[in-house]
Amino acid sequence: MDRHRPSLTGIRSAAPPTLALAFLGALVVWPIVAILVRSLGGVGSPRLAEILGRDAVWSVAGFTVFQAALSTVMTLALGFPVALGLARYELPGRRLIRSLVVVPFVLPTVVVAASFRAVFGAFGVFEQSLFAILAAHVFFNLAVVVRVLGGAWSRIDARQADAARVLGASSWQTFRRVTFPVLRGPLAASATIVFLFCFTSYGVILMLGGPTRATLETEIQRYAVFRQEFDVAAVLALLQMCVVALLAIAAGRWQRRAPAAGLSSARTLRRRRLPIDSGPSRVLGVMVLVIVGVVIVLPMVALVERSLRVGDGHGFDHFVRLAERSDVLPVSPLRALLHSLAFASVAAAIAVACAVVTARSIARGGRLGRLVGLVSLVPLGVSAVTLGFGYLVGFARFDLRRSLWLIPAAHAVIGLPFVLATIMPAITSIPERLRQAAAGLGASPREVTRRIERPIVRRAVLSGAGFAVAVSVGEFGATSFLARGASGFTAPLAVFRLLSRPGDTLRGQALALSVIIGLIVGSLALVLDRVGEAE
Repeated sequence: MDRHRPSLTGIRSAAPPTLALAFLGALVVWPIVAILVRSLGGVGSPRLAEILGRDAVWSVAGFTVFQAALSTVMTLALGFPVALGLARYELPGRRLIRSLVVVPFVLPTVVVAASFRAVFGAFGVFEQSLFAILAAHVFFNLAVVVRVLGGAWSRIDARQADAARVLGASSWQTFRRVTFPVLRGPLAASATIVFLFCFTSYGVILMLGGPTRATLETEIQRYAVFRQEFDVAAVLALLQMCVVALLAIAAGRWQRRAPAAGLSSARTLRRRRLPIDSGPSRVLGVMVLVIVGVVIVLPMVALVERSLRVGDGHGFDHFVRLAERSDVLPVSPLRALLHSLAFASVAAAIAVACAVVTARSIARGGRLGRLVGLVSLVPLGVSAVTLGFGYLVGFARFDLRRSLWLIPAAHAVIGLPFVLATIMPAITSIPERLRQAAAGLGASPREVTRRIERPIVRRAVLSGAGFAVAVSVGEFGATSFLARGASGFTAPLAVFRLLSRPGDTLRGQALALSVIIGLIVGSLALVLDRVGEAE
């Protein structure tokens, strides 16, 4: 009846994706292009060859790969039994264990590093070592293995394993021939994600590695900020991006080769979790409790205990001193925390708005939607330090490096993939026929959004905002490049600065501030985990 309405609707729907693409182009694509131009065009072939010919560069690159690979192996080894126990057995306190495993993943890296410095300090062990780095990476990434591998494990069709046992296969043969082939894809995915996070680790390496254990990530920051050798930093960033790109290509091939069959409804298999009633299952249950207790709980308890230690006793003196400004900080730790919360609120609003528009664009399909979706995932493959360095280089000519708006914008970009992963399922679950029926009854596009879309996606939007706040409050890598002056000084920067100076009072303030940051982010993680289970 109204032939012009579809074309007008198309024009309206094209505007938000274009705005989202412009936002992502300015804050994601342009910084990467600036690094590429600086490293390939601005440096020049002789200088590029000279930098890549340095033994120190390849020594740092080798250690970066080594620690990431070793961290990945340790995380998989410890995460495998935890994923199995939570996915297939009715462990005592299963919901609490599942929540405890999730919390470290959203904790700021400086809080994780502070926790392990507290653990190693409590036992009188040297706080800066390779083992401390590996332990912190396992603590941080265990949730990835449990979620990705455990999620796939809980959806394996148990009827295939039952049929194999009926045909005389042993438990090992059943696992090797039936279960493991289905888990190869999720196992490769979890290994890739863990390696990527460890390869681009910044706060943990900086605070636990010491000056002799540098990685590409820390060297980018050192050459750019302290030595002002932007050409070397650009080449290191380019080298890092090449490794990440090759890893992403390899991971995609591994996952495509893995069989997708053998999975069934997660709800059906939740009712079939096995009881702890045999010797092997009891051993598995003990292993899960020991791993979670040592890897997850112990660092958290040590952090709280050390933050309360005052002389030979305990008290809240360090927490009270958070309102005081020391000579090593431009503002008080409490004021830095308020800055972080303010930036987080702005970053959450930006990330949610961009994620909603991106999800709608992807759901509608088309080239523009696919392009927006592809660009929105780029921050997963680009480290926060590289992104911050890209802003430093890319926005120099526009004199925007001192703008405070770059900090929440960068935080929004870093958190966007996580927010999009939360909102996207809710957007795609809305049947198109509901929109068409409402439009047929005379509802305007705004009324369709308010009465149909908004009630369905409300919970997902709140969860996405929570993820964005958690990411922003703890962001350290990009902020270390972008923070200028007292007004841009955030809580993670305060923790790092306090821990970098000697003195029990400064250390106590850093640990106390870390506890408060951990409580804020950890509470968000627990709430979001319960919301996810409710859905």
